[in-house]
Amino acid sequence: MNKTLWPIRVVFVTLCGFAGGLVCYAIPEWDRLRVMAVMIGLLLGVLVVLVDLLLRGFSLRGLSAVAFGLGVGSLIGYLLSVFPLFEEGDPQMIYLARLGLFLICGYLGTVIALRGKDEFNLVIPYVRFVPHEVDVPLVVVDASALIDGRIVKVCESGFLGAALVIPRFVLNAVQAIADSPEPHRQARGRRGLEVLNELRRIPRLDLRLHESDARPEEVEAKLVFLARSLQARLLTTDCNLAKLAEFQGVKWLNLHALARSLRVELALGQSIEIELVKAGKEAGQAVGFLEDGSMVVVADAIARIGQAVRVEITSLVPTAGGKLAFARLEPERRL
Repeated sequence: MNKTLWPIRVVFVTLCGFAGGLVCYAIPEWDRLRVMAVMIGLLLGVLVVLVDLLLRGFSLRGLSAVAFGLGVGSLIGYLLSVFPLFEEGDPQMIYLARLGLFLICGYLGTVIALRGKDEFNLVIPYVRFVPHEVDVPLVVVDASALIDGRIVKVCESGFLGAALVIPRFVLNAVQAIADSPEPHRQARGRRGLEVLNELRRIPRLDLRLHESDARPEEVEAKLVFLARSLQARLLTTDCNLAKLAEFQGVKWLNLHALARSLRVELALGQSIEIELVKAGKEAGQAVGFLEDGSMVVVADAIARIGQAVRVEITSLVPTAGGKLAFARLEPERRL
C-alpha cells in the first residue's frame, strides 16, 4: 500500500506547484511572483500530505462519525442561532455569536461522535457489518474460546446459529501468545490460530473480523464494551470474564457451562451402551468412558474389552471430576 501511495503523493505535490505557477499566468500582475507562487503551491501540497500521514489509521467508521458529528453539531448551532434573542442587537456581535455557536457545536458534535464511534451502530446499522440483515445475531469470541478449540465442533453442528465476530485485538492477543518463548504458551497460541483457520473452512459459518479500537486498555474490558456496543453475546471459557459481562448486562455463552449441561445424568438401574477399552483394578473388571469423560467400571467384563456392550448401572460414587459409575453386564449379555 505504501509503495503505491508515495508516487501518488509525489505527483500530487508536483501538481500543486504546477498549479501555483499557472495562477501567475492567469493573473498578469503576479507574473513577477511566479517562483513564490510555485513554492506556495508546493508547500500547500506538502501540508496536505502531512495531514494525510497524520490521519493514518483513521478508519472509514471514524470518518462517518466525524461527518455525523459535524452534521448534528451544525444543526444544533443553526437551531440556536435562529433563537429570538438573536433578532435584535448589534449585527456584528450577532454574527460573531452565531459563528461561535457553529464552531462550538460542530466541535462538540465531532468529539462526542468520535468518542462513541464504537456504539455508532445505534445510529448507523451498517456498522454492524450487515447492511441488509441488521437483525442477524452476533457473538463476540474471546481468545480463551479460540484456544479451547471446542467452538469448532459447536459451529460445525450448526447449534450456535449466529455470526461470529473476532475482534482484531483478540487476534493480536492470540498471535502474541503464539510468539511467546515459553513452549506451553506457544502451543496454546498456535492452537488458537489453527482453530481460527478451521472456523474459516466451515462452509456456512458467518465469520467476521472486527477492526475495533474500543477505548478500554484491558482486553476483558474491551470485549465487554464491544459486545455491549454491538448488542451481541460474548462467547468465552473464562468464568471471571463471564461474571464481568453479566454484571454489565451482556449476555454470555460459556463452553464449560455448555459441556456440563450436556453431561449424561446417570441413574441407578439405567441401561447404557459403552465401549470397554481397558482392564480395571480389580479382577475381572473392564473400564469404559462416556462422551463427557465419565468412567464406568463394569464387573466380570474383562473378556469384552474392545467391544461395545449394554450395561446396567449398579452404583454411583461422586468424585472431584464427576461421578464414577459401577455397572454390570445386562443379564442376556453376561458371560
